Formats: sequence, structure tokens, C-alpha cells
Amino acid sequence: MKISKSFKVYIHTLLITFICSYSYADQQIIKNFSVHESPILIKNIKFKDFNLQDVDLNQNKGNIVVLNFWATWCAPCKKEMPSLSELSRKLPNLKVYAINMEKPNIKKVQNFYNKLEINNIKIYFDPEFNLAKKFRMRGLPTTIFLDKSGNEFARAIGEIDFNSKKLIELLEKKINL
Repeated sequence: MKISKSFKVYIHTLLITFICSYSYADQQIIKNFSVHESPILIKNIKFKDFNLQDVDLNQNKGNIVVLNFWATWCAPCKKEMPSLSELSRKLPNLKVYAINMEKPNIKKVQNFYNKLEINNIKIYFDPEFNLAKKFRMRGLPTTIFLDKSGNEFARAIGEIDFNSKKLIELLEKKINL
């Protein structure tokens, strides 16, 4: 049986495509999560705390930071928030900022936290939605991971399990660098 040259090219193309997609999957530790090949420079990260006072992350370099963007109406946000709370307990050296992406309504967000029994993560706001523009967010929840220099090294778009063993190992490695 003789195999045509075009069939061989087709098979090789499929094989290369499969190998490339498999190697990309290695960088995606868990679903909806990707690690950047090189960190993305981020400047001027400012938002509001629970009392609507300014928070400037440029003064908080030297820590691994998790910026979690969420809303009270967002079902996936509600589902992932308990695992974010648990991650914060497991890795106390990790700085977690849960930033609500609605106009500030302290009662509403406090009720959201109370229903989910979240008591170890502070509430923050981005009332002008500046960070949504800065990070070119496409939806909620979105989580940005910053290295000790304040650069974005990973991002999760959509709901993730913050208690994933692979994610915890990656964060522990970054914390201990």
C-alpha cells in the first residue's frame, strides 16, 4: 500500500498541532488559569478599601498578591469565594484583595460575605472601574496574580478552585523565592 505525499503532510500537520497544544496545556495549571511566559509590567494599582479610603499597591511590593475581581450578582464569584477564603488561611503570607466591581454598597457586600461565611478577607472596591480597564477584563470573576515586584505573572478568567494542589504549589514557590 502506497501512502500519498499529501496524506503524509496532513498526518505530520496533525501531529505537530497535537504536540503544540499539549505543550500549551502544561502552562495551564488548572482550568481557566494561565501563567505568563514572562511577567507583565503593571503600574499604579489603586482602589478603595471598605471605608472608601485609597489603597495603593505600589507601596505593597515584596509580597505575592492576589487581586480577585467579583460582584454580588455573579454566580461563579459566589461559588469560588469560599475557596479563596481557604487559600488565604492556608497561605497567610499571600496578600489577597477581593475587589468588588459594583458601585460601593457596603451593606450588600457585607451580606454577601456573611452568607458565605467569609471572615478572613477584607472587602475592597473599584468604584470608577479603573482596574477593569487597566487589566482589560472580559468578565467576572477575574483573578490577577502579582509577583513580589508587582508584575502580573498569572491570570484566571472565570471561576477557579483556589484550593487546587497545583495552584497552591505554584504560589508557595513564588512566596519562597
